[in-house]
Amino acid sequence: MLRSFRLLSLIEGLSLLVLLFVAMPAKYQFGHDFVWPVGMTHGVLWLAYVLASLVVSHLRKWSVGAWLLALLSSVVPFGFVLLDRRLKREIAQA
Repeated sequence: MLRSFRLLSLIEGLSLLVLLFVAMPAKYQFGHDFVWPVGMTHGVLWLAYVLASLVVSHLRKWSVGAWLLALLSSVVPFGFVLLDRRLKREIAQA
């Protein structure tokens, strides 16, 4: 489950970057509106991420603080990179 969560984290983080650095500039600088489909995709991925983070945090017995850090990393651009490093270490220890 942790490996799946790590993959979902990477995909969700990349979708946030695409939304912020591709779709938004394309709309406001060039008039190409990709925000709705990219935003909807990112929203669905984020909801799946939140649900998966709850499941993983319960299974791995993370503290509430650790779960909140994982949740925070999903809304901060490039936060998923830091979480990925932590998840890699946790997978290696398991």
